[in-house]
Amino acid sequence: MALLLAACGGGSSASTSPSTTTSTTGAAAATTTTTTTAPATTTTAAGATTTTAGSATATPAVAGGTNLQSEPVVAPDKAPAPTTLVTKDLIVGTGTEAVASSTVVVKYVGASYATGVDFTSSTWTGGQPATFALSTVVPGFKEGIVGMKVGGRREIVIPSALGYGTRGSPPSIEPNETLVFVVDLESVK
Repeated sequence: MALLLAACGGGSSASTSPSTTTSTTGAAAATTTTTTTAPATTTTAAGATTTTAGSATATPAVAGGTNLQSEPVVAPDKAPAPTTLVTKDLIVGTGTEAVASSTVVVKYVGASYATGVDFTSSTWTGGQPATFALSTVVPGFKEGIVGMKVGGRREIVIPSALGYGTRGSPPSIEPNETLVFVVDLESVK
């Protein structure tokens, strides 16, 4: 959990207006979000929304991504890493929505975008969720959880500028490394 602390980060939390598009696969709505200054919103018949910058940005594959009972595993991605925050709702929650001032209870895994190597002490390993105020984490993690609803699982791709920047967080996170988190939002306080 300490890896998420904002004090370690190198990024800024500039706020921009997002644009939105949504895709639906089968009965489940997939939601993808990136941050941009050209806003547009699309909502599916199921009510899910997606936010993207200009064109849709793919996220790394996640094994077990739609099963809240199993630990998700992030695959490495050979495509160029995004330079903006990207989120994808693997499961859309129906409970309370997280806001920037929330304290959240989550289970998560964190991995390198390029290698898929888990750099966290996954909350799945110990079985206990983590509790923290969103104001204490790196900007990309905070921005990636805002808008998420309890009961959901979200993939968050955090570019270096919104994560740990040029310093990284050795030995686990290299300088300028893009990170991928898969987060299960259990509750909002």
